[in-house]
Amino acid sequence: MKYIQGQNRSQIQLFTLTLDDAIEPDNEVRLIDAFVSHLQLEELGFDMQVGENGGPCYHPGDLLRLFIYGYLNRIRSSRSLEKECMRNVELMWLLRQLKPDHNTIANFRRDNPKAIQRVFKETVRVAKYFDLIGGQLLAGDGTKLMAQNSKKNNFNRKKIDRHLQYIENKLDEYNQALAQEDGDSTRKTELKDEIKKQKQRKEKYHKLEAELKETGAKQVSTSDPESRHMITRNNITEVAYNVQTTVDAKHNLPIDYQVTNQNDSKAMGKMLTRAVHIIGHNNFTALYDKGYHTGSEFAIAANLGVDVMVAIPATPKNSQAPDPAFNVEHFKYDAEQHTYTCPAGQVLTTNGRWHKAVRGGDFQLFRTPACKGCTSRAKCTSAKVNGRIIRHAAENVYVVANKKRVEANPKLYKRRQAIVEHPYGTIKRQWGFNYITTKQTIKRASADVGLIIIAYNLRRIINILGIVSLMGTLVRFISLLKGKNTLTNTTCSLKLIAAYLLRNINVFYCYRKLNLFLKMNAVAC
Repeated sequence: MKYIQGQNRSQIQLFTLTLDDAIEPDNEVRLIDAFVSHLQLEELGFDMQVGENGGPCYHPGDLLRLFIYGYLNRIRSSRSLEKECMRNVELMWLLRQLKPDHNTIANFRRDNPKAIQRVFKETVRVAKYFDLIGGQLLAGDGTKLMAQNSKKNNFNRKKIDRHLQYIENKLDEYNQALAQEDGDSTRKTELKDEIKKQKQRKEKYHKLEAELKETGAKQVSTSDPESRHMITRNNITEVAYNVQTTVDAKHNLPIDYQVTNQNDSKAMGKMLTRAVHIIGHNNFTALYDKGYHTGSEFAIAANLGVDVMVAIPATPKNSQAPDPAFNVEHFKYDAEQHTYTCPAGQVLTTNGRWHKAVRGGDFQLFRTPACKGCTSRAKCTSAKVNGRIIRHAAENVYVVANKKRVEANPKLYKRRQAIVEHPYGTIKRQWGFNYITTKQTIKRASADVGLIIIAYNLRRIINILGIVSLMGTLVRFISLLKGKNTLTNTTCSLKLIAAYLLRNINVFYCYRKLNLFLKMNAVAC
């Protein structure tokens, strides 16, 4: 039986190949190189200053190329990237055989969260150039990415009190045993060691307790201090970060992201403000799930002039009427008369007084004396003295307007999940990026998330346009950019032209001619 035979490893090659010859003309590493080459790295915030003392440092562009390549190929670890630089032919070409160590690689990601976010904005800029951003329909949501902090190393006041009570019980137990021990010196030494150990643990928890009081935070994490214990789905909890994203509906491309350690309730206003700036207008509709249903956020959206459609949450059990037909959502509000009409047809009014709320904004109370003799009272309220009272928040007019939009456009709202969950499905399910690789601060987590979404946007653009078409058209895009580094941009463009033409040229002689043409023009520039 015959098998396909490989070449002899000691065989001398007739034609010597350069490293560039080993990379296919339509290989995506050429696109990564072209993308990074057009960036004005200093303007984006990368440190381009070279110290006079010590050895030379690596160029930020080379390290950025390394990270983009790594994340596109599901490699995030700095040690894994270091290893790939030594054995991966594509990276040898991309970095021109540079081999940075893992500390240099990790420090670059750690030190450049803001610059990395600006690089992400450049991917959005490229998408806009290729008309991949519609700017008419957006969807927003948050997803939890696990932090480098276990649940065991996350504490709130209740957990600290529980540990302190356990320690007190243990200390009492050991002290009593020590008082009753009269002859065994070894046992006494063991008990004293245990008492010392428990006192050290007690001191540790008192420090955590003091930190919570000083900062006013509800919880503290010891490995990654800014991560928080959150509900990820259903009743499953993890210590994580909440990544807010805004996704354009045309091709499911994220146009913005922000890493937070809070839930979704207060995120919509800030993300919409940024979206208006990114898109350049407010003539779009934004879709969100019920976690964003907050009156103050509706007010921000209204002030921006943006139409939002947020899912209407169910009435909490403690706020439901004995008969669901009399729940608060069935009371009709008349904005002109500033009154409510109940399902039984009675009109509820207010005395005009505004009350201060512990949470949320100010509110008014609406009631009617007709409740006393109403035949439907038992269905409407379980209150024995007062009748039914409706709490009306200052932002209620925006809540009512949102309800009308959702009910008038049910098909449009159903698109939300397909738009915003598309990136999450790729990033978390297909790529396995469901955790943060960095720790210590939100800024470092933001750098990791930024590189993830840069890789996603580039992968999405490549999949939509095709690598060959994209590389050919990207030449025009680069030529339109205003930049000081004309030599780099021109050389990059010539490389793309050569690669694009090579798609239909198979003659080795012509290939050499093109490479010669490239080198001559690069020198001439």
